[in-house]
Amino acid sequence: MPDAQHLLLFVAAGILLNLTPGPDVLYIVSHAVRRGARAGVVAAAGISAGCFVHILAAAVGVSALLAASATAFAVLKWVGAAYLVYVGLRLLFARAGAQRRAFAGAPAPAYEGAAGLWGVFRGGFLTNALNPKVAIFFLAFVPQFIAPQAQHKALDFLALGTLFNANTLVVNGGWALAAAWIARRQAVQRSLQWLDRIAGLMFMGFGLKLALAENPTR
Repeated sequence: MPDAQHLLLFVAAGILLNLTPGPDVLYIVSHAVRRGARAGVVAAAGISAGCFVHILAAAVGVSALLAASATAFAVLKWVGAAYLVYVGLRLLFARAGAQRRAFAGAPAPAYEGAAGLWGVFRGGFLTNALNPKVAIFFLAFVPQFIAPQAQHKALDFLALGTLFNANTLVVNGGWALAAAWIARRQAVQRSLQWLDRIAGLMFMGFGLKLALAENPTR
């Protein structure tokens, strides 16, 4: 593990990176705005679970294989891009009735209960787990804070990756709570349908950007 100074630098850098809006933040905010803080926090938990896939893969060397193989990177890239476009299309053509009922205090339909929240969690998980650029990020970022003479580099990677993911969950939970609070404002409630459309277009843009991305390690 790095010393205290490098550990604080690692935490600070991780928080700043997590504050940068991207597909993860957009996914959390869109669910928090439409369905409330609980859905936003569940989305954040799903994204953190997806991060653990890449942390474990990088620790055992799978992500290095992904980075070295153009075919593996391309397959995961296209699957991830297709999923982001799919999420965008769903938001683009979503009906605004559910979110209006949620913020008006009306009873939620059955699909917005436990099963609906599981769908939110699963969506957040896939948003992250299917993005090969997240795997490359962990391979590039975390090893900078592991000493070359460390005896157990894989364990150090797991520890730092878990710390980064804990920070991610806290920051993303903050995004969810803030978005849900803002969504309670009357002016925002009247704009929810337009917010869905904007979020849908942005998700499709992220999907196209991922589809056009090249393996950054090549």
